[in-house]
Amino acid sequence: MSESIERIKCLIIGSGPAGYTAAIYASRADLKPVMYTGMQMGGQLTTTTEVDNYPGYPKGTDGTMMMEDFKNQAERFGTEVRFGMVTKVDFSDKVGGIHKVVVDGSKEIEAETVIISTGATAKYLGLESEQRLIGGGVSACATCDGFFYKGQDVVVVGAGDTAAEEATYLANICKSVTMLVRKDYMRASKAMQHRVNKTENITVKYNTELDEVLGDNVVEGVRIVNNQTQEKEELSVTGVFIAIGHKPNTDIFKGILDMDDVGYLITKGKSTKTNMPGVFAAGDVQDKEYRQAVTAAGTGCMAALDSERYLGALE
Repeated sequence: MSESIERIKCLIIGSGPAGYTAAIYASRADLKPVMYTGMQMGGQLTTTTEVDNYPGYPKGTDGTMMMEDFKNQAERFGTEVRFGMVTKVDFSDKVGGIHKVVVDGSKEIEAETVIISTGATAKYLGLESEQRLIGGGVSACATCDGFFYKGQDVVVVGAGDTAAEEATYLANICKSVTMLVRKDYMRASKAMQHRVNKTENITVKYNTELDEVLGDNVVEGVRIVNNQTQEKEELSVTGVFIAIGHKPNTDIFKGILDMDDVGYLITKGKSTKTNMPGVFAAGDVQDKEYRQAVTAAGTGCMAALDSERYLGALE
């Protein structure tokens, strides 16, 4: 461990829309925030080639470029953005207590307030072709990217409520939607199954898995396999939506912060307050319902305001 321990007023763990927005508001409130970005600077949005639904970008923008805009704005107001990974935390359960964190396994920091915006990671199947074509027709968010496939044929992989919701959402704008369900039944609620079955342009293929995503630079089709008969079939589609869930990036907070059975941090009421005084959570790390850049940014603003009010009450 390092011998000198840095003391800061507001530490932001994780970047992305929530983290950067929190940084903008915290900087303007003179909290002198320091941000550690994590290994994926800018978060999930940097895996999206086009962002068309964020206010203020009438012609759309590239996800990485948008996060660079966020970063530049945060730095303009005085945020110190550092590339690094928080590897250990020791949060105080006392009002006004000092929170201790370790960065990259060696650097110790003490913080009066902490804003957690570590986000969530979409689960993928792990196919080489799937990973290669993320942003080129493979997506884990229909509400983010579905617009780009208007009038086209797409595939949704998954069997739960999320998959059913994404399929019905896509059915409103796409020519056809094919759902690939690994078992002979769907895990989605009965209400969602009824909605899927009543939608004429959704086809559900049971006992079916994605074998390969076809295409060099963009998705041109998929090869699927029936896991009972091993029969393979190719479908001509332009979009593949993986809807098998997300994993919140909260492992280092287990046993310290309250979270649900999946791992999403639990915040109090309409605030961003966690069960630890002076520790706040914003963005996808505590939001499993919406998972949008604009809602993440909103909670980032809330977390900075909550931090400012917390510190103000101590004076």
